[in-house]
Amino acid sequence: MKRPRPPSPPSISAAAKPPLSPPPTPILKQKLQRTGAPKWLPLKLTQTELTLPLTFPTGQTFRWKQTGPVQYSGSIGPHLVSLRQRAGDDTVSYCLHRSARPKAAELALLDFLNAEISLAELWSDFEIKDPRFGEVAKHLGGARVLRQDPLECLIQFLCSSNNNIARITKMVDFVSSLGLYLGEVEGFEFHQFPSLERLSRVSEDELRKAGFGYRAKYITGTVSALQSKPGGGDEWLLSLRKLDLQDAIAALCTLPGVGPKVAACIALFSLDQHSAIPVDTHVWQIATRYLVPDLAGAKLTLKLCSRVAEAFVSKYGGYAGWAQTLLFIAELPAQKALLQSSQSIQLVKSSEQKK
Repeated sequence: MKRPRPPSPPSISAAAKPPLSPPPTPILKQKLQRTGAPKWLPLKLTQTELTLPLTFPTGQTFRWKQTGPVQYSGSIGPHLVSLRQRAGDDTVSYCLHRSARPKAAELALLDFLNAEISLAELWSDFEIKDPRFGEVAKHLGGARVLRQDPLECLIQFLCSSNNNIARITKMVDFVSSLGLYLGEVEGFEFHQFPSLERLSRVSEDELRKAGFGYRAKYITGTVSALQSKPGGGDEWLLSLRKLDLQDAIAALCTLPGVGPKVAACIALFSLDQHSAIPVDTHVWQIATRYLVPDLAGAKLTLKLCSRVAEAFVSKYGGYAGWAQTLLFIAELPAQKALLQSSQSIQLVKSSEQKK
């Protein structure tokens, strides 16, 4: 199964948004408490710890929109937030467009960004284990792994199965539109992600009419399965953060439409399973070039997926999923061109020094 390869950062014009089918039931556009005129505040993360274009449009989440040159906006629970970076300013700033509790919103944002994890320390450790990683990280530092709400992450990756970015975004926008309306930023409408109870009132037929295809039965089936969990589906998903990786993967795979690769994505991007490795054809190619060259030319099977994951963990340790994420990003067209350009400049400088 291929992981959708994110394109270059999209245009910020409202016209670029994929059209949405209307939700099955009308959504009242309720407004939360206004925070006053837009006010940008410094976040406790520098650009070396968080680079927005290397974090948001890279396939981890499909709910955040580019709303400025280096600005991304999205909702975290009931909070509507924008993050931005400006040339010459080393700090990342955030703006709360809608929030009833600004302090709670800041804490939720830092939690969402996994802010307690130091990239500088991780990169230093990875560079010792793999000098090539150090070369990549010099140019692509600040690529963070997000800590999303598990239900939100699960539904997004059910939409991503054998799909392309434009269609995934359209589906995720449709699901998001079922939640509480939070506001608009640069022509994009934002909603709080719908609750499990709200999702349970959407039928498979309604999802199929909205263009979900066979994924409709997976979403309704998964919602139904979660509702039957003792203590509720939200609590059950959160409890997976306390399990070992293989137990968490096995539990996720009991849900309709969730296979090992989708389960690994959910585990890495929402369940604190930092060593999870979502193996697709792109990660397979990275692994056969640098970690398991003896497997080059072999056909990717479930057994070999496990071997690739083990190779990443053996090389990088307990945060192997973070290393894999950066190496995956380095293979995206825009970042690959940047790396090649930097390497060419270094070769020219080296040649001049020798002369």
